[in-house]
Amino acid sequence: MGHAAPALALLANSFRCAFASTKKPGPRGSARLSFFFNAHNNFLEEIAKYRAARRLWARIMRDRFSAKNERSWMLRFHTQTAGSSLTAQQPDINVVRVSMQALAAVLGGTQSLHTNGKDEALGLPTEESARLALRTQQIIAHESGVTSTGDPFGGSYYIEQLTDEIEQGAVDYIERVDAMGGTLAAIEKGYVQNEIQNAAYEYQQSVERQETVVVGVNRFRQEEKDSPITFRIDPEIEKQQVARLRELRARRDNVVVETRLAELEAAARGSENLLPRIMACCEAFGTVGEISDRLRGVFGEYREGRDLRRPLFTPRAAVPRGHSAAHECVFRDCGSSQYRRMMAFS
Repeated sequence: MGHAAPALALLANSFRCAFASTKKPGPRGSARLSFFFNAHNNFLEEIAKYRAARRLWARIMRDRFSAKNERSWMLRFHTQTAGSSLTAQQPDINVVRVSMQALAAVLGGTQSLHTNGKDEALGLPTEESARLALRTQQIIAHESGVTSTGDPFGGSYYIEQLTDEIEQGAVDYIERVDAMGGTLAAIEKGYVQNEIQNAAYEYQQSVERQETVVVGVNRFRQEEKDSPITFRIDPEIEKQQVARLRELRARRDNVVVETRLAELEAAARGSENLLPRIMACCEAFGTVGEISDRLRGVFGEYREGRDLRRPLFTPRAAVPRGHSAAHECVFRDCGSSQYRRMMAFS
């Protein structure tokens, strides 16, 4: 597969995860399935990747799930530009990277888009950087003209050939995982983790050998005279959040919260759908930290290690808590109906 290997692996793993969580989607459920893809630097390959994804998803829904609803054949996906491609060196040129990645996603057919700030290799984006990222999207949408047609690169010899290559490679990858027993079995065997680690290692090796050029990092470097202005969070915000959390815990019905958390933990020990239980905890003003602690008590925490024959999850008792009140999210201003809508589109 050559250079297209990461692209086809992304599609295959994304769709295989959907298979693992959706045994046989009904006509309404399948039309609501959506995916979150990442846009990287290889402009033409990224366009082909999204075209292949759309075509492959239609085949999967028709052939694998026998879906009759044509809306379920349409791939719904959001794209975010690649934060891992941004560099701390010469951060202004990240604007060019983000622009190319965003344009490739649009040309490939994404329905939703997030553009990274130019300084995200250094920290959270400043307001100026976030605004520039937004304006990048708006220029693509309103000034470039690329939204005038649904598939601008359709018929291009190279794009069509690369689309075919990525699609077939993704099919082969899916069949390989199927032969292992599915996504969960592949994860338990360490296959998926090894694929990710190997791809990252090979990429880093190619950068260090200068086979892959990263402008400003291994070529075209320059001395940085001034340190860029980075975003700084006011420490008072943490104190305010801690105070809000303490006030919430004082006024909520903690008996109800404990009951809902206990029900969630009991459901986690069985095969019940956990989403309604999690929603019930949130409606009782349970915090994300409290909910996560109960789930960790059942499932443990994933611990990556060299020996993939060891258990993938560490029992909760062996994991230090390490949670502060400031890290817990409070759904204080979010009513139950709003929360349901949030979950429906997450």
